[in-house]
Amino acid sequence: MNEQQLIDTINQLQKSRLTLTAEIGKQIIGQDIVVDQVLTGLFSGGHILIEGVPGLAKTLLISTIAKALNLSFSRIQFTPDLMPSDITGSDVLVSGASGENKQFQYLKGPIFANMILADEINRTPPKTQAALLQAMQENAVTAGNKTWMLDRPFIVMATQNPIEQEGTYPLPEAQLDRFMFYIKIGYPSYEEELKIVESTTGLAVPQISPVFNAQEIIAAQEAIRSLPVSDHVLKYAVKLARSTRPSDPEASSEVKKWVNWGAGPRASQFLILAAKTRAALSGRLTPAEEDVRSVAEIVLSHRILVSFAAEAEGLSSGDIIKSILE
Repeated sequence: MNEQQLIDTINQLQKSRLTLTAEIGKQIIGQDIVVDQVLTGLFSGGHILIEGVPGLAKTLLISTIAKALNLSFSRIQFTPDLMPSDITGSDVLVSGASGENKQFQYLKGPIFANMILADEINRTPPKTQAALLQAMQENAVTAGNKTWMLDRPFIVMATQNPIEQEGTYPLPEAQLDRFMFYIKIGYPSYEEELKIVESTTGLAVPQISPVFNAQEIIAAQEAIRSLPVSDHVLKYAVKLARSTRPSDPEASSEVKKWVNWGAGPRASQFLILAAKTRAALSGRLTPAEEDVRSVAEIVLSHRILVSFAAEAEGLSSGDIIKSILE
């Protein structure tokens, strides 16, 4: 892609983003920041973990975005008895027309789609949670001695409920690290909730028109990765990630006191990639430090393990990130 093609692609992405946001807004009222964050993660090609109490339209948000992007969509309801093969698929014994020549045939699971909604991912044991790991990291699924590549784009959007923690299985740190963003959805404002109730208790059902297709999304993702990054922004992102590690010589006294483990190198990669995407969606050809700061919390918060002392003081990873940014 030459320079002029890159400029044209980014300009078109900015225009299409406005149309896309308007289409999503037909179904999702309020939550503008969350929609912006999800689109940033999606065009970065990253996976997203969304947390919020029941009834905040987490599932509706993801299915609406899939419709607006004209992507194949699968919803997997995670439960304690869900098996890995229920996600990836399994070999089934089939026979020919005459009932003979029986052989095993691989029946693909719901993971073979562009956008996967892993609903209440913390309701299933780690063995089943891990069934997503290879797909999230390598865009592939291995069953037996054969590997199938997944169609691009491939995005996993998982949800979890912060309450009712009895009988849940918190995601291991290794799997949490596979998610580019950790987004928390809060309650709507009074005006937004009034509009939600008014628009969802009648007969009218908004129709979502597709704005992108799979090939256009892939082209946008490749254009975003092609954007240049200045040295000072690159250094800023790396220093920001390193400043969360208590073992780092330049870490603050607060980090050394309140943090057990900080963010790894994947955080630095995601900070830059998300900053590039945020710049591109705004029609800019290179990210600034402000772009890195704007995505810092959703990139870093699930990669910082605070100490027991911090928990006793009521401090969260978000509080640590805010102090670092300040």
